[in-house]
Amino acid sequence: MSSAAPRLAVVAAGAMGAAVAKRLTSFGCTVYTDLEGRSEATRKRAQDAGMIGVSVNELALKSDWILSILPPRDAVSFAKKIQEAAGNALPSPQTFVDCNAVNPETVKRIAALFAGTSIRFVDAGIIGGPPKDDYNPTFYASAEDVKILDEFTALSKYGLKVSPLKGEGVGVGDASALKMSYAGITKGTTGLYTTMVLAAHGSSPATADALMRELQISQPILLDRLVKTVPPMVPKAYRWIGEMEEIADFVGGSEGDVYRGIAKVYERVEKSIAGDQEDIATLRNFVEKAKK
Repeated sequence: MSSAAPRLAVVAAGAMGAAVAKRLTSFGCTVYTDLEGRSEATRKRAQDAGMIGVSVNELALKSDWILSILPPRDAVSFAKKIQEAAGNALPSPQTFVDCNAVNPETVKRIAALFAGTSIRFVDAGIIGGPPKDDYNPTFYASAEDVKILDEFTALSKYGLKVSPLKGEGVGVGDASALKMSYAGITKGTTGLYTTMVLAAHGSSPATADALMRELQISQPILLDRLVKTVPPMVPKAYRWIGEMEEIADFVGGSEGDVYRGIAKVYERVEKSIAGDQEDIATLRNFVEKAKK
């Protein structure tokens, strides 16, 4: 690999993908993305991040690294597109990096798509929000080949914060397992807060008010966490449905049903946004009262 700044593809240009791309372009990298069928807002985000819109085939032709940063439901289908593009006599991208919130079995299935090809594979889990100012999320990464893992870690010089997982038995699936475990705790508890606020209000508004007051008295730390995590969850709920389903499969068995239930809660929030917004108003009012 040359010493010149690498050429990367980041798909898609969502809030996280565009912010990652902006960090990379600020360090002199060329960043491509696929904007086919994307909204004007997404196109504007990509433009602001310095991303270059090309076709999927061109991504495979031009990129040294392809970073897949998508809603979980799109992770496998995008990997298949890259596999097909590489199979159409196009030079293979050097490395495909799956950065999606999928369970270890899903990421192993994605890795298997590139078996027998020249495309190398890194499993990565992003923990944290989009890069901004002096803040960077952490890309925890694992791979079957330590050399590939070291090369991905070297992208730290271009603005990414990469933390490689190394040790006996570590390989594809371990970074995703870490992401599932972390999100199961953080986004899982946000789902529990949401569930119980809506359930209390469903009994009566007075019950929800009493719940809020009791939390202020006996669990101020939990209430503070609720106030900080529930509002920013609302616009992301549609993404978290699939993530909770992936976590459910990761946990497995009847224990995983806990996260299938939380997925339903996030689905309820998503439907409320598109519908009567009553649940959104309930959550907003609870948070505003708790701040007083």
